[in-house]
Amino acid sequence: MAEGPGTETYANHTNSPAAATLVSDSGETALPADVGLRRTLIFVGVAAASAGIAYGVVRATLARPPADPTTERIQQLIDEANRLLKQLDDKTG
Repeated sequence: MAEGPGTETYANHTNSPAAATLVSDSGETALPADVGLRRTLIFVGVAAASAGIAYGVVRATLARPPADPTTERIQQLIDEANRLLKQLDDKTG
C-alpha cells in the first residue's frame, strides 16, 4: 500500500487506545476528536458535580432564621377568625 499525500495513520505508542494520536504526512500530531470530546465531557461532569456538592454543603450549613413571633401571632389570629366565621355560618345555616 502506497501512502500518498493527505493520508493519515494512527500511531499508538502505548497500550491505551485513548492515547492514540493522529499523525499526518506533514508530521503533525493531533488528538482524535473523540478524545477531546471525552475530556470536555469529563471536565463538565466534574464541574457540575462539584457545583452540586458545594450548593448542598452551603445550603445545609446556613442556619435558618428563627420563626418570627409576630408571624406566628398573625397566623393564630387568622385561624381564630376563620373558626369564628365557621361557627357563625353554622348558627345561621
